Amino acid sequence: MSDSWPRRRLLAILRGASEPLDAQELAKVTGQHVTTVRFHLDVLTRESLVRQFQQPPRGRGRPRIGYTAVQRSVGYQDLAQVLADQLGSDPRRRSDASIAAGRAWGSKLEALEEPIDTLGAAKDVTMTMMSELGFAPEREPSTETADQVMIRLTACPLRDLARTHSEVVCGVHLGLLREILDRNGARDSVTVRLHPFVEPELCVARLEHLRGMIVPEPSEQPEVPGDQPRLAPPSGIRVGPQLRSTDPVAPGSTEPQLRNTDTHIAQQPAQ
Repeated sequence: MSDSWPRRRLLAILRGASEPLDAQELAKVTGQHVTTVRFHLDVLTRESLVRQFQQPPRGRGRPRIGYTAVQRSVGYQDLAQVLADQLGSDPRRRSDASIAAGRAWGSKLEALEEPIDTLGAAKDVTMTMMSELGFAPEREPSTETADQVMIRLTACPLRDLARTHSEVVCGVHLGLLREILDRNGARDSVTVRLHPFVEPELCVARLEHLRGMIVPEPSEQPEVPGDQPRLAPPSGIRVGPQLRSTDPVAPGSTEPQLRNTDTHIAQQPAQ
């Protein structure tokens, strides 16, 4: 908004209004020309400080455009930035501290009381929790196997901060997920990894069960044509799940690069 007094005045008027006001009404209140008011409103709209609403016309004519101030939480993004900066410069320590904070957060949340005895149950608990927290999770059935489930996280309350401090923000979310899954019986049975920004506006949570520790849903068993038996991999060899083609892979490796092998947060380039 720079240092524009007219725009600050318009914003103050809209914040004090009980209903949306259009450019004509704001021009009367401020004494400015309606064209000037519309110019300032356009700037405020682009800066996401005001929101437009379509209103019924007065008499004949086109619908009016009303404006109202966006209500923001006070300094939440800035506070999160300051806290992230205070965790130090070492990425591993920042990640470890963030995961511990996420676990502490998860321990204070109300338990879902959904016992996890299958990979499908772990997926359901994760979907429920991430939906309640505003991540707009989506299943990705095409990638589901007997060993893994991918959940698309299409929203994030701290996405802007995660772009520069992913080991902190994603570490907190990872710790939260681990705590919730552990409290519901998945300790040592389900591993969780987060892959931030596999696309500019998309992160992915990957759940894997440890073979022999948790039984996959019958519907999740891969279909085998005819009467051919399912062959287990040779002893001591674990077949790792494959990421989508958009996930970065280190040369000569089928697993994503991790900032920290303990955190299971896959390294992604800054967006």
